[in-house]
Amino acid sequence: MIPTEAITSENLNSLLFYFTVMGLLLVLAIFVRLKIKIFKKYFIPASLIAGILGLFLGPYGAKLFSEEMVSTWGALAGILISVVFAPMLIGMKKEKQDGTGKLVARHLIYSYTGSLLQISIPLIVASLILIPLFDLNEMFASIIEVGWAGGHGTAAGMIEVYNDLGWTDGASLGVTAATFGIIIGIISGVIMINHGVRKGYTSIIKKSEELSGSNDSDVIPIKAQKSNSVNTLNPDLVESFAFHAGLISIAILIGWFIQQTIALYIPGIPLFPLAMIGGLIVNLVISKTKYVDMIDVNTLNRIQGIALDFLVLGAVASIQIPIVLEFAVPLAIITIITVAVMIWYFYFLGKRFFPKDWFENSIVHYGAYSGVTAIGLMLLRTVDPEMKTDAAKGFALRAPFYSPILGGGLITSIIPVLMLNSSSLIIGVSALGILVLLLVVSKLFGLFEKPQSPQSNEEKVSSQSKRDIV
Repeated sequence: MIPTEAITSENLNSLLFYFTVMGLLLVLAIFVRLKIKIFKKYFIPASLIAGILGLFLGPYGAKLFSEEMVSTWGALAGILISVVFAPMLIGMKKEKQDGTGKLVARHLIYSYTGSLLQISIPLIVASLILIPLFDLNEMFASIIEVGWAGGHGTAAGMIEVYNDLGWTDGASLGVTAATFGIIIGIISGVIMINHGVRKGYTSIIKKSEELSGSNDSDVIPIKAQKSNSVNTLNPDLVESFAFHAGLISIAILIGWFIQQTIALYIPGIPLFPLAMIGGLIVNLVISKTKYVDMIDVNTLNRIQGIALDFLVLGAVASIQIPIVLEFAVPLAIITIITVAVMIWYFYFLGKRFFPKDWFENSIVHYGAYSGVTAIGLMLLRTVDPEMKTDAAKGFALRAPFYSPILGGGLITSIIPVLMLNSSSLIIGVSALGILVLLLVVSKLFGLFEKPQSPQSNEEKVSSQSKRDIV
């Protein structure tokens, strides 16, 4: 049904005020990060800091912000996720990538493996232990893949789904899981990098002193500043950002109509993964015309980035603390289990999927599926500052075949619906079965190999010194 009701000017004024306060929090968080060095050391983004500030100043903290304001921020996060997802496939071009097929296949299957682990193990553990022990909702463990591999964006997008399916607690728990995931992913990722350098796992960085990130300034000097988007249209015609925002709007509109059609048969499917399909349709149409050169992917990325920053702020600030405290014990248990699973995913499976530069190729996935893609790329840049390995290339090329499906894609969004129609145990076991099948297929096609014995950097230096003496 197409919305026809009017939005009153009073509501619009309230929305404008609420949004300006979000902007104030974001700017304040930027200066907090600039002044408090530990936030920079562990790559904590300003949007997350702003969200935590909003949480502390909200109805469950200092009560400076009203419950109505904070709940509106949470609702905005559920809308902004469609703006984040819609442009993901717009501007995508077919390019010949000679000799990269096997690399992309490794990254793609490794991606699927990460998401399937976050679906299968938590669901099985929850169904056998946590749900009967703590009398939890059947959908409880779905928050892990939603919040970890999906991130704050997916968690915000799933608020509507959980509400429609009658589990309103899932909204706050999903965002809380995403917050835990990003903090754990950043801190553990930095620890693993330092450990990897000492053990000789890294290919580019050989000493801890060489690690990138700690000396980089958050404020880019004027001489080093570069344009990160370009005008593709004459400003006399239209502002280029407005044109790209229009393309995103069309993608969301297409996704909206797809959602309404699907809802006739399967209710509960959220808008954001369908908006990405809408973006694919927009890209397919415009790529067949001479107007394809009007698309600047960097401009789309800027709009996407703005939406994501405000999304994270709103989602974190709207977490309902009483609900989190109520589920604190099972949430802590499922989080600890997920951390153990992800560490095994990184060290055991990473070495076997990537015989060359396994640490760099694995760390980008670990960061992305604990926090968000930006965290994965930050961790990768820390150990591979000049992107000399193929990790970034493989990770980027697998995205069109992974993002629409898992890690916040269509399958992620319908998992709760499937669980209600069957059970968490059945879905968990099914996901584990698919995971095992993927590993078997990978083994048959030579994508899953026995790792070589590592040699620490200290041993390498010692061996080199002995050779020099001889």
